[in-house]
Amino acid sequence: MNSDYSKALPSEWKEMSRIFVALGDEHRQRMLLLFEPGERLNVGQIADVSTLARSTVSHHLKILHESGVLASEKIGKEVWFWINRDALTTSLGNVLDYLRKNA
Repeated sequence: MNSDYSKALPSEWKEMSRIFVALGDEHRQRMLLLFEPGERLNVGQIADVSTLARSTVSHHLKILHESGVLASEKIGKEVWFWINRDALTTSLGNVLDYLRKNA
């Protein structure tokens, strides 16, 4: 056992924890699963197929975006979201690297 519990988390793990917190909610997981490969969706499209109010969908999208799970671009009055594959691949890769080193 590594007895140094007070050791600071590596910076890449701090980013990863935000992603895991964002993905810890079932509604946000369901929203993520709505995206087809390479697809961009806006709040209205997600709200249309969700059981949640548009304002609640917006709140969840904000959390997903701020965590890095989703990227976005504003075009006109609409904000379009897509899965930030690079951020997810990096974070999940960090976990896999840790498990491989400490197996």
